[in-house]
Amino acid sequence: MPLVQTMPASDHLATEIPDVLRAALERADDGIVIVDEAHRITHFNPAAERIWKLAAAEVLGRDAAVLTLKCLSAGATADFREEISLVRHDGSRIKAQVAMSSAMVDGAAHHIVFARDVSLDAERRARIALLHAVSDQTNRVVIITDVEQNIVYVNSAFTALFGYTSEEAEGRRAGELIAGRHTERKAIAKLVKRLMHGGQRDEAEVLVYDKDGEEIWVSARIDAFRDKKGRVKHIFALLEDITESRQLRSLQQLIMAALADEAPITEIADRLCRRVEQIAPGVVCSLLHVDAAGLLHPLGGPSLPEDYSRSLDGIAIGPEVGTCGTGAFYGIPVLVADIDADPRWQPYKARPLEVGLRACWSTPIKAKDGRVIGTFGFYYREPRAPSRWHRQIVDACVNLGAFAIERKEARAEIARLAYHDMLTGLPNRAQLRHLITTAINACPTGGHVALAFLDVDHFKDVNDTLGHAAGDELLILLAQRLREQIGPDDMLGRLGGDEFVILLPQRNAEAAERIAAGITEALSAPLRLGSKLMPMSASIGISLYPDHATDIDTLMQQADAAMYMAKQAGRSTHRLFSAEMNVLAEQRLALIAALRRAVAEGVLSLSYQPQIRSCDGAIHGVEALARWRDAVLGDVSPAKFIPLAEECGLIEQIGMWSVREACRQMASWRRAGLNIPCVSVNLSPINFRNVTLAARLKDILAEHDLPPDALMLEITEGAFMQDGAAALETMNAIRELGVGLSVDDFGTGYSSLSRLAHLPIRELKIDRSFMRDIEQDAGALAIATAVVRVGQGLGMSVVAEGVETEGQRKTLAELGCNIVQGFLYAPPLPPVAFERWLIEHCAEQARAMLGRLDLVADKVAVKVGVAAFER
Repeated sequence: MPLVQTMPASDHLATEIPDVLRAALERADDGIVIVDEAHRITHFNPAAERIWKLAAAEVLGRDAAVLTLKCLSAGATADFREEISLVRHDGSRIKAQVAMSSAMVDGAAHHIVFARDVSLDAERRARIALLHAVSDQTNRVVIITDVEQNIVYVNSAFTALFGYTSEEAEGRRAGELIAGRHTERKAIAKLVKRLMHGGQRDEAEVLVYDKDGEEIWVSARIDAFRDKKGRVKHIFALLEDITESRQLRSLQQLIMAALADEAPITEIADRLCRRVEQIAPGVVCSLLHVDAAGLLHPLGGPSLPEDYSRSLDGIAIGPEVGTCGTGAFYGIPVLVADIDADPRWQPYKARPLEVGLRACWSTPIKAKDGRVIGTFGFYYREPRAPSRWHRQIVDACVNLGAFAIERKEARAEIARLAYHDMLTGLPNRAQLRHLITTAINACPTGGHVALAFLDVDHFKDVNDTLGHAAGDELLILLAQRLREQIGPDDMLGRLGGDEFVILLPQRNAEAAERIAAGITEALSAPLRLGSKLMPMSASIGISLYPDHATDIDTLMQQADAAMYMAKQAGRSTHRLFSAEMNVLAEQRLALIAALRRAVAEGVLSLSYQPQIRSCDGAIHGVEALARWRDAVLGDVSPAKFIPLAEECGLIEQIGMWSVREACRQMASWRRAGLNIPCVSVNLSPINFRNVTLAARLKDILAEHDLPPDALMLEITEGAFMQDGAAALETMNAIRELGVGLSVDDFGTGYSSLSRLAHLPIRELKIDRSFMRDIEQDAGALAIATAVVRVGQGLGMSVVAEGVETEGQRKTLAELGCNIVQGFLYAPPLPPVAFERWLIEHCAEQARAMLGRLDLVADKVAVKVGVAAFER
């Protein structure tokens, strides 16, 4: 059944329309519908048929409701214009632009409806809206212009970057809107021209300006929209802000590459300034270094006049020193918008003004620790302040400048450390060689160069007793005093440790000896170390160029040999090199080499000296003492090879060997039935710096199945005075292990009695030097008495070394000294000889005991006889 019931044509109440007008309506592109006063359709042209998909015969004379238009609903009279979604006869939908007007014809109201299918336009608009939405979502700027470069479209990123709304931008020429003073217009024009003549799209980096006149670097990709015939209809530009992302990154890469190439700081500064001047046209760039004394030094400023840069070198920073000097002084950025009028520039303005520089902005460059180490400055050719872009550049350059200058300072410090002693600041061995070479090369014919080697006497005792920190302070004070004794052309250096070298150009032997004597006299006055006055002396050896040698190495060896002769002469004196000293130096070197071989080949041995209890004469223990018999040199005294071992770094190795060998011998004796309670072994303070010492002792004792109390370690006072905390930790670990600790040569150092009370010490040993005169010298007796009383008060055993006479033994026994050791009983003996002595000593002890028993028996028998007689 048809949707609309048709009516015979005779029933149509048609509106009379002239033929010409009717023909025009029939040919119109828009659908035209006329509805009469009765709400019936009286005209329905072919375009309307296509829109509603209804034939005219189906709707003419019918009620207008068949068209489903709200504007034709009953009672609607107002004019209407709207784009609507139209549902057609077949159920399909289209977008239609509908307009309705009312007209009076012969006194009757008629409605005229105009309809047009705008589905394609609607789809196009939807697509365009989508494209707009997408365009507004990107952070890249989109600009579309016509062929005359008038803007027809910009996206929201354009507004965000440049500050112009789309309404302010559209219709304006792009070149007038965002180009500025330093924009390369020719490059852009050339690119557009190439596009207009059929060229491909291209890219360029260009400086443009926002609404406030701020500079922005952009990467612009420019392309053309063409019609089907290839003619350009629009120009499309896609812009990306590269102010930070690319320009500053390229700046960083440039400087980092220069740093990686180890380029000099001046070359790095020059590259930095030149690149900044490229990306900030109109700017003149400057980089200055501020040294530790607060003086300015130009590093880079390629566009500044050279004479002006030179004039800045050495100027001290201050509150009224131009822009850079003031900024560095206060540590803040300083802007002088008018150099000519600013009072801070008055002494310095003439040359900048001559070359057209009118304003200056300077930012301090700071190190990681906050020090101002440089300034980065922008000069302008007109009175002005820095732009946002300029501030971004400077933020990057200040960091790059800090990195470059800190590297320069670090390299200078490395060079200083490489050629100067870290503790005293004096030239070191490497620098001394250079200075000596220079002095020799400058020495005229007939002239002399003297070289003095100075070694501090007994400096090891200071380190051992007061610690390295005190020793270092003493060396600094010594270096200051030595400087006071030499002339302005003389040079003082430190080889290391307590060894110094004095280079004396143009000095003969007599002049050099006068200086050495003056140093000896100057050192006779004690040096103040905190609250203590430290006596100080030095041994000095002198060699002479060219009299003694002409090369540096030989001169240094000769001065060293002469210095050792001064030590052997009693110290606190000097010696001038002589040929005989070479022989002695060679002997010393040979002795060191022989000692190294002896240690490596196991030639050293231990001898054992008994320690005897005062109360009953029984053996308390033995002390193991190192001995060296060389196949060529014969017996070498411990007084000679032990200090030599300390000098050449063998003492720790010898100490641990002594422990192992003593424990091995003790285990052997015990297996043989010889019961020796304890063996004492001497160790160097160096051994106690080794945190693994206690663990190594435990392993050695376990290896030989010995209890810990079978071992006693003898240490000097320096072992717990030097590196106190570390040494004390090691000593506590040893004491916890059960191994005893004995202070050797007690009373000869600087021990604090209050500290001694808190140390894990089990035994004190009175030095042998007090034994010689203990029977006659009240001072020696007083010291021995004091040591015994200290030991008794702290619950420690006291051992007296060097006891050689019965009188000494009796005196010590009266003092209450527990144990004695010395030649009175036996010298240090090899193991076999000690075994024989021990057997004889035990036999003698047994005989003495039997004698005492016989005497007691006799006394008892006499008493019994007397009693019987009396009865």
